[in-house]
Amino acid sequence: MMNSEILIESSNQAPVFAIVVGEHSGDTLGAGLMASLTKRFPQAKFVGIGGPKMLALGFDSLFDMEELSVMGIFEVLGRLKRLFHVKDSLVEHFTQNRPDVFIGIDAPDFNLRLELQLKDQGIKTVHYVSPSVWAWRQKRIFKIEKATNMVLSLLPFEKAFYDEHQVPCSFVGHSLADDIPIESDKIEARKALSLSENDKILALMPGSRGGELTRLVEPFLQTAQQLYLKDKSLVFIAPMISEKRAKQFEVLKLEHAPDLPVKIIINKTQQVMAASDCLLTASGTVTLEAALIKRPMIICYKFNFITYVIAKLMVKLKWFSLPNLLAGKELVPELLQHDVVPEKILPLVMERLYEDQSKLNQEFINIHQSLKQNASEKAADAVVTLLSND
Repeated sequence: MMNSEILIESSNQAPVFAIVVGEHSGDTLGAGLMASLTKRFPQAKFVGIGGPKMLALGFDSLFDMEELSVMGIFEVLGRLKRLFHVKDSLVEHFTQNRPDVFIGIDAPDFNLRLELQLKDQGIKTVHYVSPSVWAWRQKRIFKIEKATNMVLSLLPFEKAFYDEHQVPCSFVGHSLADDIPIESDKIEARKALSLSENDKILALMPGSRGGELTRLVEPFLQTAQQLYLKDKSLVFIAPMISEKRAKQFEVLKLEHAPDLPVKIIINKTQQVMAASDCLLTASGTVTLEAALIKRPMIICYKFNFITYVIAKLMVKLKWFSLPNLLAGKELVPELLQHDVVPEKILPLVMERLYEDQSKLNQEFINIHQSLKQNASEKAADAVVTLLSND
């Protein structure tokens, strides 16, 4: 492996950064980190598992990102053999073609195992996006310490937890807070999407994974149907992350609400959120995007039943969504599992579609300002510092 000090002094060298991401939110973080590292090392090479944004920047992906896009204990069990094959293949590749540093972005169940094996081989490892060790299975922090040289946390309260346990961690903020403006122009977004400036618009956002759509499309469409009966002028739009998810949504819509008018828009999720008056959304990073775009939302989530039972026993949190966790109080309504039904969703949507949300917007601004830290640059600085410490 090349000397890190020489590597940092000369941009003519070509450091190799191994990165593995498992879903679209990680792809966004990975692309931002790649761009910041490339400023420092114009000839840098990036290899591992990446998504479309990373691929557009020249990333060399050894496997399709969809290989890792599995959520839930039961769902993972069904693909365990394949996941072990992918991990073992990566260990072999990076052992034979040693990167200067390995960066696992989120996907902790996969990446921490990979990081542990690579660190044992003398490869420096970084885990970008802390697992929710502060919420459940807190003893995982000792596994994280063994597997990584550095954790990059997106949320301020996470660093405090790592500091308490004396595990190296840098709070870098969230790149979404850097990229999304403090004020999102609704009219401009509607013009860009060819939507009317005057309509009431509800975005239906049942998730980016196939399993999420399977579980959430039906109650979301049933709720939309009831809303449409009350207000025929209401407009429904559904942002989909890819053509594959759009086709899945269309099939489910034909089954559950064939006559309901819904405009499907592909790969423009943030614009759809900005154009909307209210969002009916799955849980996940998208809820943070919604808070940063300053739109009211109702957050729903349904797990596979076995996953739900296990999680209910292990997770001890008042809230499961990022806006509420960051605020330390309930800013937005959450519905989980058996509560994800039209009769409970409907009144929450009605309230947020037609009532003033200015107080909520101020809370969202506070969250935005706390996370706006120039995250990709800070993350790159932390990686470069790690490289220089031999």
